Order: sequence, then structure tokens, then C-alpha cells
Amino acid sequence: MTGDTPNREMLASMSPDELRSAMRTLGYRTQNDLANAIGVSRSAVSLWLEGKVGVPRPVAMLLRMLIAAQRRAY
Repeated sequence: MTGDTPNREMLASMSPDELRSAMRTLGYRTQNDLANAIGVSRSAVSLWLEGKVGVPRPVAMLLRMLIAAQRRAY
């Protein structure tokens, strides 16, 4: 069962609340701002925020890495 251990948090998707928090932390004020920044449609962001569709893992990982990089910069 050691296969489970490598930073499960980074591998997990992201809840709508965590996505909202990530948007605020990174300075994205609107769904459109985030959509343009990561190359997806505004409707995709809307579905993630409503919890109708899960945030894709690569997107969740990207946002977490951007937050970590921003925290290191200050």
C-alpha cells in the first residue's frame, strides 16, 4: 500500500470551495478571468464551481502549483 503515499493532495481533484479560494488567492475575479488564464471555456469553470463536473486533476495540480509558487515569491 505504499503506492498511495506520494502526495495524495496534489493528485486529488479540487472541491468547488477550494477552486473559489484558489481563484481569489491567484487574483482571478471572474470565471472568465480563470478560463482565459488556463485555456478552458467559461462554462467549464462554471460547471466546476457549481460542482456539476469535477475539476480535472491537471487543472487542480496547476492551480495548487501556482499558489505554492506565489507563496514562495513573497
